Amino acid sequence: MLGFAVIDNELTSVNANGCENQAPFSAAPCGGGSSSQPCDMTKKLLLKDVALLAGVSEMTASRALRGAPDVSQKTRAKVEEIARSHGYVPNRIAGSLSSQSVNLVAVVVPSLNSFVFPEVLSGVSATLKDSPLKPVVGITGYDLEEEEEVIREMLSWRPSGLIVAGLEHTEATRLMLQRADIPVVEVMDVDGDPVGHCVGISHLEAGRAMADLILSRGYRRIGFIGTKMPQDFRARKRFDGFIDALAAQGMTLSDHDLYSGDSSILTGRQLTSQMLARSPDMDCIYYSSDVMSVGGLMHCLAEGVSVPDDVALAGFNNLQLLQGLPLDLATTDACRRQIGERAAQIILQARQSGEVGEPVLEILRPTISLGASL
Repeated sequence: MLGFAVIDNELTSVNANGCENQAPFSAAPCGGGSSSQPCDMTKKLLLKDVALLAGVSEMTASRALRGAPDVSQKTRAKVEEIARSHGYVPNRIAGSLSSQSVNLVAVVVPSLNSFVFPEVLSGVSATLKDSPLKPVVGITGYDLEEEEEVIREMLSWRPSGLIVAGLEHTEATRLMLQRADIPVVEVMDVDGDPVGHCVGISHLEAGRAMADLILSRGYRRIGFIGTKMPQDFRARKRFDGFIDALAAQGMTLSDHDLYSGDSSILTGRQLTSQMLARSPDMDCIYYSSDVMSVGGLMHCLAEGVSVPDDVALAGFNNLQLLQGLPLDLATTDACRRQIGERAAQIILQARQSGEVGEPVLEILRPTISLGASL
């Protein structure tokens, strides 16, 4: 699939072997020997830097971060806050190995309960299979604070690279990623401000593309059903792109349901039932995930609602779950396996070159399958 690189805010096509690179991050010493000077955001913070900023000795800073009982609560709280706010990550590899990395690639994703992220992991694992590197997985539960803790713990073991889903992080997480001194690849999404390498699709454009297609097929009374709102930033961007494209053609949603819980076939069935009861003239429903659209189809089959004659249905992700259904559902392929493969390739290339490398932004193009439901 054709990828793209952003160079000076312009899109440039590249070949299948990879993307063109952006200019490298600059790096300057942290603090310049004085605690009054700001730290460079890309330099790995050392324990001595934390001690300098806290105004204590390196030994005291170390003991404070280990929770030693002979360090006062006030000092410990001060050191911990400085470490967190400046993106410091402790090194859990002791002695002569402390400057080395281990043959692990940290992969941080929101969930393994859905069908979405296992395919990304499959791409990562398959690409790393014949190398010394092996993936280790952390789960965040769509919680940015939990993501911060997971990434801090993983970085403390000095992995050879880190892959994380999404572009939204706490400020402390961004600082840790910027200073990690290993290849960091943010995946799944390109609508935002990457820390370093980034591989994914535009969810805003995916939402717009589906809206344009639905309108082109003559549907006018359109609903949207989404889950994990607002924790799932990518689903929210698809929703925003969808309503933007409707508005560009003078249309608005007839109904919508932004459910805060997880996606499931049962939830999709229930929310579809409720929406059609509220808005019986609805002629098309767009779902934030295929799991939910399958639930919508189950409702229609059970209630004798003809798809697409009475109501059209469309989902997102092109999950394997769709195979074997009595009706092919419309969906968008989000390139999940390719994203995992490309992220792992970036880390392998960095390992071979011995350098983190200039940041790469690679945008994959999702494809829409009409199925028989639109």
